[in-house]
Order: sequence, then structure tokens, then C-alpha cells
Amino acid sequence: MTSRREFITLLGGAAAAWPIAARAQQRERTRLVGVLLPGSADDLQYQARVGAFLQGMQESGWIIGRNIRIDTRWATTNAADIRRHATELAALAPDVILAYGASTVGALLQASRTVPIVFPGVVDPVGAGFIDSLARPGGNATGFLLFEYGLSGKWLELLKQIAPGVTRVAVLRDLATPSGPAQFGVIQAVAPSLRVEVSPINMRDIPELEQAVAVFARASGGGLIVAGSNLAERNRDLIPELAARHKLPTVYYERPFVAAGGLISYGPDFVDQFRQAAGYVDRILKGEKPGDLPVQAPTKYDLVLNLKTAKALGLEVPPTLLARADEVIE
Repeated sequence: MTSRREFITLLGGAAAAWPIAARAQQRERTRLVGVLLPGSADDLQYQARVGAFLQGMQESGWIIGRNIRIDTRWATTNAADIRRHATELAALAPDVILAYGASTVGALLQASRTVPIVFPGVVDPVGAGFIDSLARPGGNATGFLLFEYGLSGKWLELLKQIAPGVTRVAVLRDLATPSGPAQFGVIQAVAPSLRVEVSPINMRDIPELEQAVAVFARASGGGLIVAGSNLAERNRDLIPELAARHKLPTVYYERPFVAAGGLISYGPDFVDQFRQAAGYVDRILKGEKPGDLPVQAPTKYDLVLNLKTAKALGLEVPPTLLARADEVIE
């Protein structure tokens, strides 16, 4: 069951001259910020991200309960719930909505073309039709890219570094998002230089995914790459379990997969993305238009390794790769 929560964690300082402060507070309008997330309230990853967003808002002078109110909707990854919460939030006419991922942004844009939207991460907002261009979004949405498509090629390079014996790679992708085929295309372009044969596995439902991975794993020299998508996010516990079951070295696009037993991930620091998104929310609350704020690429990427998984797969992690890792799970 989805839930609505307000994070009331920010404290304001005491005013020196209370009569002046009292009059100022009477004049100050409390602003409403909606938050729509494709996750659950007990998800530790999202808790850290929302915490970073709230910290960023505090640093910009916004105090919950005084000059700002947060309406947070935990919609999980259920498409119907996301659409329902998007419609409800848009009907409240908030000053701005923070929305993570293509599923939430798409639903919000269907609900309103006027309420400002800031996304901490979307793979391809231009390809999805959310904005006109990265430099000038032009509508009511702006924010930050999850990653640039060139990153997809680095996943294959990492897989070859940690598992040199891999000669066949299956890319788990979601055809329902424009980024799925695009990420596969980049990986496919890099493959000949690494002497790797790549093929797609289209994720649609769990039985089909399990069967496709089992068939792929029958031949030797196999490895997996999990491309970024809402569907992959929904199965972030299942996919590492499948990879372990079939002894397939696998590269993921974000840390939670590695925390769940995956081998290695390389992607943006999503906590940092949420913190930066607070800056855009602040600017919109102060009068700037989302259509004038350029969509920015990530500036911080994390490499995460799971040594226990590497040992289970019989892999020896190269010292150079180990030295580059931002986090090592043992």
C-alpha cells in the first residue's frame, strides 16, 4: 500500500527581534513541494536520496513547517499507482514537484503541462519527449541526466577487465523505454574492439527473463550487462540472484544491485543528484522557469565492487580496478 509522508527534519534558528520576525513570518507564504518516487518508504536507498534533497533545501534557507511544506508520495514501481499519485499531486497545484525517473516524469507531464517539475535523474529526457533540448528544455520540466549514453560502453570495458574470459555478453534491456535500445546500441558499437559478441535480452516478465538467462548461460564465456530502466529497478533483487545461479559475471548501472549480491556497478552518485536537484527546486521557488534551466549531466560517478561475489565466481579482481573502486563490499 502506498503512503504519503512528510519529512519534518529541518530546524530554523531563533530570530533576534521577535516583533520583526513575527511580521515577516506573517508575510511569508508557505510553499508546497511535491515529491513523487517510484519506490517504497522503507527503501534505504531512497531514504538517503530524499535526505540529501532535504539537506540541500535546508542549505538554501527552506525550513519545513515554516516556509515550505513537503508532500511525498511513495508510488512503488506500479504504473497505476504512479499515475494516480501524479494526478493527485498535479491537482494540488504545488509550486514545484521533484520526480525521479521516466515513469514518474511521464505520468506528471500527462497530468499537467504547467506545474514545474525537477527530475534528479532521467536517462533520455529528449528522446522521451519530456523536453525540447538539454540546453533549453522549453517546457515545465528540467533536471539531471541519469547518465550519458557513452557510459554504456564503459560497462562492457569493466566486464572485460574483471572477467577477461567473457566472450559473449547479453544485455538486459527494457524496450518500453527509449534508452533500452540506445544503451544496447552503444555497447554493440564497442563490442568488436573488445572481441565480444553481444546480444539483447528484452525484459518483459519474470518467467521470460529467467528462461532467457538460463538459455544464454548454457554456453561458456558468458556475462551480463544490466541497462538502466524502471523494470530493472523493480527486479534489483532477482537479477543478481539469477546471475549468481548461472555463474554469470554481471555489470550493473547502480549500487543497490551490488549491495544485493551483484558483482560490479558503475554509474552516477544518485544521492548527489538529489542534492543538486534541490538547487533547481530552490531557483524555481525563487522565480526562475524550468524551461530556462538546462538539463545537466552527472558530475560524480561511483564504481562499486562486491569481493564476495567475485570470489564465488572464481574471479581475481585486478589491483588497478580495486584501486579505482569508490566502495568495496566484502
